[in-house]
Amino acid sequence: MRSGHACPVVSSLVLLWLGVAAAQGVSSWKTLSGNAPAIIAKGGFSGIFPDSSEFAYQFALVASSPDTILYCDVRLTKDGLGICLPSIKMDNCTNIPDFYGQGSKSYLVNGVSMAGWFSVDYNGTELSQVSLKQSIFSRTPRFDPSFFPILAVEDIASKFKPAGIWVNVQHDSFYSQFNLNMTNYILSVSKRVIVDYISSPEVSFLTKVLGRVSNNTKLVFRFLGENTIEPSTKRTYGSMLKNLTFVKTFASGILVPKNYIWPVSPDNYLEPYTSIVNDAHKAGLEVYAADFANDFMFSYNHSYDPLAEYLSFIDNNAFSVDGVLTDFPVTPSEAIGCFTNLNKSTTNHGKPLIISHNGASGDYPGCTDLAYQKAVDDGADVIDCPVQVTKDGIPICMSSINLMDDTTVAKSQFASQTAVIKDIQSVLGVFTFNLTWDDIVKNLRPKISTPFSSFNLDRNPRYRNAGNFMRLSDFLDFTKDKGLSGIMISVEHAAFVAEELGFDMVDAVIKALEAAGYNKQTAQKVLIESTNSSVLVKFKQQTKYDLVYMINEEVKDATPSSLAAIKKFADAVSVEGSCIFPENHHLTTYQTNLVESLQNAGLPVYVYTLMNEFASQPYDFFSDATAQINAYVQGAGVDGVITEFPATARRYKLNTCMNMGNSTPSFMAPARPGDLMQIISKPAQPPAMVPMPLLTGSDVAEPPLPPAARTAHAPSLASRMQAHLPIFVTLAMLLACHPLV
Repeated sequence: MRSGHACPVVSSLVLLWLGVAAAQGVSSWKTLSGNAPAIIAKGGFSGIFPDSSEFAYQFALVASSPDTILYCDVRLTKDGLGICLPSIKMDNCTNIPDFYGQGSKSYLVNGVSMAGWFSVDYNGTELSQVSLKQSIFSRTPRFDPSFFPILAVEDIASKFKPAGIWVNVQHDSFYSQFNLNMTNYILSVSKRVIVDYISSPEVSFLTKVLGRVSNNTKLVFRFLGENTIEPSTKRTYGSMLKNLTFVKTFASGILVPKNYIWPVSPDNYLEPYTSIVNDAHKAGLEVYAADFANDFMFSYNHSYDPLAEYLSFIDNNAFSVDGVLTDFPVTPSEAIGCFTNLNKSTTNHGKPLIISHNGASGDYPGCTDLAYQKAVDDGADVIDCPVQVTKDGIPICMSSINLMDDTTVAKSQFASQTAVIKDIQSVLGVFTFNLTWDDIVKNLRPKISTPFSSFNLDRNPRYRNAGNFMRLSDFLDFTKDKGLSGIMISVEHAAFVAEELGFDMVDAVIKALEAAGYNKQTAQKVLIESTNSSVLVKFKQQTKYDLVYMINEEVKDATPSSLAAIKKFADAVSVEGSCIFPENHHLTTYQTNLVESLQNAGLPVYVYTLMNEFASQPYDFFSDATAQINAYVQGAGVDGVITEFPATARRYKLNTCMNMGNSTPSFMAPARPGDLMQIISKPAQPPAMVPMPLLTGSDVAEPPLPPAARTAHAPSLASRMQAHLPIFVTLAMLLACHPLV
């Protein structure tokens, strides 16, 4: 390092450490030592890059807490070299079949026959041309074409100089059949490298190294499945858990699957936590929890929020684990550094404004009393009602005009009314205006939205059809005394409803708000949102409510003419996330100028629709809903978020790292759009996107809403509806009940 650069680098590291220390504060932890839980990066940042690769290890230290421990699953080569590989079968995690196509062998591993490529058949030189690859098929393989050489344990220390190294020995007894001695290797490498932790699921291995490595090296007994047999004692791991005093004779800690601590029911809901952490602490053993990954399935109780899951293990007022083993070390860094011991206030209505999307529709069926109450309880500033109209002219809160989307209409007697109305959508539907309010409340049930069912990411299935539908009047009565800063009413299809049904939606909403007294109070703001400028123009002519123009097309910026047009009828704008951070194959490419242009025109910007499921987020946000919010708020500077999970946004708003300036820890720095894309080798990059257009004045301009003509709509509507024969109705019902994957 050149001396001219040394001081700035040291200063930056000092600021980073001060930021982490300030973020963690002085609160006591319920760990055995009283220190903050350790963050162990399994193979580095293996949730993004190939496990145990140089990119994974380096990125773990850049993006996570500076005291993150790097974890290596050590395997032995034919010439006794210790290398880091996530699987004993090399074909699972490397491209070795490309070089040694005939190298597949079958061996017994702890009594189980396995076929594949094994490190014991190759020496270090033969493996020098082999590259690591992503071993989890659900993760992107786009980084694989880069060459990721297999690293030795010594490389982890010399290349990355981490705060700590954790070496896991998974199959000690396997190597003895090849005249290889893992014990000797570990003792040897421990003299050359400071190894802070050594773990193994084999008692015999830990007893062999006990007392022969540094006193500062912690030996950790790794528990496997409760019914799995430990090879040296021939006892199940579940039975050994009942004799922790025995474990203490050869180990200072235990590494257990997280469900040992927080079991889940067969239908994936949390059961009461066990006493394992407290029992282990009483025995003088530290407890490390394994199997954390943001893009794996975890309990529905956590609402697909990985940060919430980590907090349940470290900040629950009952116990704290001593460390977590994770594929995504940035998220426990956030949890430990910025999200423990938070003030649980839900009355701070500062930036970012939290606006619900159909209530807390990620947890309960949207637009039901349960979803709205959950949104209030979770700290939403504003809750929303998308207004639809029934056959008997009653405004209701329903996320879609098509009842097939969020109700059980496909299983009801009304399924025969399935039709296509091209002015609304090109797919089959039974629409709110086909049924009376009584038809809906007496015969249908709500249905929770499942936007990622193709990923098997169902939402709160125990409450799949829970809750009660609400009329607009019910919604307005509900919101009056809830401490909200406002409500948002969304109005769509107003021109169609006026022309074809003879119903004036704008007039109906205004009258409902007046009847509820919202026109005579100032405690709560009333926001009216629409994708139609004609709707907002009419509201502006008749009310003084705040008007939000929803841009429902992908644009990268707004022309001066469009900004001037919007300013004439709107007070704020809502935009889709991809208009801020365009995505190409789930990778962000750059940040557009749209937010800046709108805000410079005096228009606050709300981003929609944020969801917790990892499948909704580009890889740049690390499958972490908190990182996603941080990117939009701190990175793009949006004024509010429209979300189906208000609890996640509220907790973000309360985090202790919000206003730390230059001392903000690296793990709370917003993701920079396009960074991951730049790392991908050119041949593996996805094809370039078609340039996004600008929003123009002509995109915004609309003719005035037509008058509601009650006498002539029926023939016109009938001509626009394409009814289907019963066979197609039946097909629609079957698809609704059993969607194809």
